[in-house]
Amino acid sequence: MPVKNELKVLTKNKNLRLRVLKGHFATSHSHINYYIDVTMQKSRLSEAQAVAHELVSYYKTSTIVDTILCLDGMQVVGTCLADELTKGGFVSINAHQTIYVVTPEHTTGSQLIFRDNIAPMIQGKNVLILAASVTTGYTANAAVEAIKYYGGNVAGISAIFATVDNCQGYTVQSAFNPNDLQDYASYPAHQCPQCANGEKIDALVNSFGYSKL
Repeated sequence: MPVKNELKVLTKNKNLRLRVLKGHFATSHSHINYYIDVTMQKSRLSEAQAVAHELVSYYKTSTIVDTILCLDGMQVVGTCLADELTKGGFVSINAHQTIYVVTPEHTTGSQLIFRDNIAPMIQGKNVLILAASVTTGYTANAAVEAIKYYGGNVAGISAIFATVDNCQGYTVQSAFNPNDLQDYASYPAHQCPQCANGEKIDALVNSFGYSKL
């Protein structure tokens, strides 16, 4: 991928930034014109802490969180968010309480399941969904359905980047949104204007990263 296509959306917090690649990308659910690269937020502690600090303001005073369900490899951010929610020294209804940080298992049909040893951390618990991005809402919807199936309550949905503000009636909170990328676009594969113009796909992308074509 040409380096010249890499862009950065900066904020006042030097550790809170959005890295993107502009081009023509294919996910398992859509075609997009930006690849949102959250590798550093998921792997680098200082950036994970910055994301958690940004997201915690939506929940610390008004939302009970027992469990954080991490999608897309967001365990580091999830742990930092749990730490922020349980800190003393500021008003938080979660302060000094333990929060579980879990990840789902995926079946071959892309359904989310929880083994018997993990299910008690979902059943009867207030579960906050944490994703790298929420664009089509496909993965977030699957998480909502899984939580309900296992007897949990959805406490909210959070992401580093989101293009939707609601998913199955639950507000989606994010550190970045389309206002930060004015021309961001996502299309079903058969409706992609870049494909219609004969533009080749630059890379296949998923929660693990991208593979050039």
